[in-house]
Amino acid sequence: MSTRLITVEGYERLKQELDYLWREKRPDTTRKVTWAASLGDRSENADYQYNKKLLREIDRRVRYLRKRIEDLKVVEHRPEQAGKVFFGAWVEVESDDGDQRRFRIVGYDEIFGRRDYISIDSPMARALLGKAVGDEAIVVTPEGEMGWLIQAIDYTGEPAVPGQGSSSYPD
Repeated sequence: MSTRLITVEGYERLKQELDYLWREKRPDTTRKVTWAASLGDRSENADYQYNKKLLREIDRRVRYLRKRIEDLKVVEHRPEQAGKVFFGAWVEVESDDGDQRRFRIVGYDEIFGRRDYISIDSPMARALLGKAVGDEAIVVTPEGEMGWLIQAIDYTGEPAVPGQGSSSYPD
């Protein structure tokens, strides 16, 4: 199971998704199911079958989000974290081979759809935690060990160039 940590921004996104699904998407889909059901034979009604399936998926996601949001611990940046890699940090690293990466260490629920976010549970994140600029982190992968030198640590925001980071880190 994944670590139950989340950034403030990630927590707000999950709450927005839950609100959207519950207040907008579900009522709209329910109206479509009701309309399609009123047309008669449901066994051959593609609108009914599609929207009924969509309604089940929405309900499943709503249940997951409600339970997950309840279990998550929101972690905010504290000034005493400056200069070290902790949860929520943007980290710039360079490998022994000269490969450079920039990413943010976040909770499991935040990594989807973001190439520049990595999970706190990943081998890369675990190797970087507590380290400072200039420190080397050794990441153990199935292919062997790889060294990464920490170039920069930032807690203030997104990379200057969108999509600059990558989640194709060694793990």
